[in-house]
Amino acid sequence: MESMQQGKDALISGIEADARSEEERLVKEVEIQADEKLKYARKKAESLLNEARDKATVQGEAIKQKAIAEAEREIKRRALHLRDTLMKDIVAQARAKLEFMIDDPGYRTILADWITEAAIGLGAEAARVNASARELLLIDKPLLADVAQRVHAQTGKSITLTVSDVGPLESQGVVLTTMDGRMAFNNQVITRISRKRRDIQRLIYDDMFAGSQEE
Repeated sequence: MESMQQGKDALISGIEADARSEEERLVKEVEIQADEKLKYARKKAESLLNEARDKATVQGEAIKQKAIAEAEREIKRRALHLRDTLMKDIVAQARAKLEFMIDDPGYRTILADWITEAAIGLGAEAARVNASARELLLIDKPLLADVAQRVHAQTGKSITLTVSDVGPLESQGVVLTTMDGRMAFNNQVITRISRKRRDIQRLIYDDMFAGSQEE
C-alpha cells in the first residue's frame, strides 16, 4: 500500500511539475507575444505620429503658400485699383489743363499739330475739319493753309482742308472726315489719351514698383 501511495504521490508530483513547466512556458510565450504586440503598437503609433507630423507639415506649407498667394492677389488688386485711380486723375488733369489752354494764344499751334497728324493719318486729298465750338473759332483759312504746307512737306502729298459744315463736336480736339464722309480720323483729346493709355499705365506701374524698391 505504501509503495502504491508513493507511486501515486510521485505521479501527482510529476503532473504538477509538468503543469508548472507548461504554465511557465505559456507565461513566457504570452510575455513574448505581449512584448511583440507592444513593440508593434509602439511602432504603429510612432508611424502614425510621423505621418500626422508629415501631414501637418504639408498642410502647414499649403496653408503658408495659400496665405502668400492670397496676399499677392490682394497686393495686385490694390495695385491695380491704385493704378486705375491714378490713371483717372491723370486723364482728368490732362483734359482740364488742355481745356484751359484753349484760350491761350499758343493753342492755335496745338490745333495745327493735331490737324496735321490727322490729315497725314487720313491720307485723303481733301478733308473737312471739325472741332468743339470754342476751337472752331480758332480754325481759319490761314491755319488750314499752314497745315496743308506741313502735310506736303512731310509726305509730299497735297491736301485741301475746309471747315466742316455740320455741328461742332462736344468734346475737345479735332476730327477730319473725307469729303464723302466714309472715312475719318479722330484726334480728339479723349481719343489721343486712349492711344497713350498703355504708355501712361506702364509709367504708373514702373513708378509704383520703383517706389516700393526704394522703400
